[in-house]
Amino acid sequence: MALGTLTALPVPAPRRIDRRVAGTAMLLAPVAAVPLAALALGMVLLGDLAGLPPLVTAGLAVGAVALGTRGLHLDGLADTADGLGVAAKTRLSPGSDGRERALEVMRGGDSGPAGIATLVLVLVVQCAALGGAVAEGHGPAAAVVAVFASRAALSLCCARGVPSARPGGLGDAVAGTTPISLTCLCFLVVAGVSALAPGLPWWQGPASVLAGFVVAGALLARCVRRLGGITGDVLGACVEASATATLLVLSG
Repeated sequence: MALGTLTALPVPAPRRIDRRVAGTAMLLAPVAAVPLAALALGMVLLGDLAGLPPLVTAGLAVGAVALGTRGLHLDGLADTADGLGVAAKTRLSPGSDGRERALEVMRGGDSGPAGIATLVLVLVVQCAALGGAVAEGHGPAAAVVAVFASRAALSLCCARGVPSARPGGLGDAVAGTTPISLTCLCFLVVAGVSALAPGLPWWQGPASVLAGFVVAGALLARCVRRLGGITGDVLGACVEASATATLLVLSG
C-alpha cells in the first residue's frame, strides 16, 4: 500500500486494506520513499558530473521526484490551495462555513488561480532552495533528507485524533490510524538518521526535519479547522509543504 500509493512503482495491490494496514503504510512512508530518494540523489549527482548550473540540477531533481509520484502530491497541493481559498471566501457568507463547497472544489480536480499560483511558488522555492544546497556542495544530502522528511510527515497527518474531512477516499482510510507514540518515533528516527548526512553539520539535518514537521503540522491544523479533517489532497499538500521547509533549512 505504501509503495503503490506514494510512488509510481508497479506493485501488486494489497491483499487487504483496513485501518491497521493503512496506519502501518503511513508509518512506512519514508521506507517506501527510498526509490524516490535514490532518484533525487542520482539526478543531483548526474547534474554535478555534467557541470550543470545548480538551479538546473535542482529543477531536474525536483521534476524527477514529481514524476516518480505521478505528480500526486503536487496535484494535492493545488487542490488544497483552491479548497482553502474557497473556504475562506464562502465562510463570510451568512449561514455557510464554506466546508462543503471547498470539498466539492477539491473533488473536481481542476486547478484554479489559487492552486496554480501556490504550485508555481512552491516549485520555485523548492528548486531555488535545492539549488542553493547544490551550490554549497551538499546537494545530494539535501535532496535525500527532503524526500525522507516530507514522507515522514505523513505519520503526523494521520495521527490519532486527526479526523477525515469526508467519507471515502484515501483520507478517510488513513485518518487517525497512526498512534502518536509511533508518530514521534518516526520523527526521531528520521531526524536522527539525518544527523549523519554527509556534508552537513550534525544539527542541520534534524533542524530541517523539525521544520518540515512544524510546517506540515501548521498546514494540517488549518485544513482540519477549515475543511473538517484530512483528504488525500491534504496529505499531498502537507508532503510538499514539508519538503519545501526542509529544503529551505538545508539551502545554505
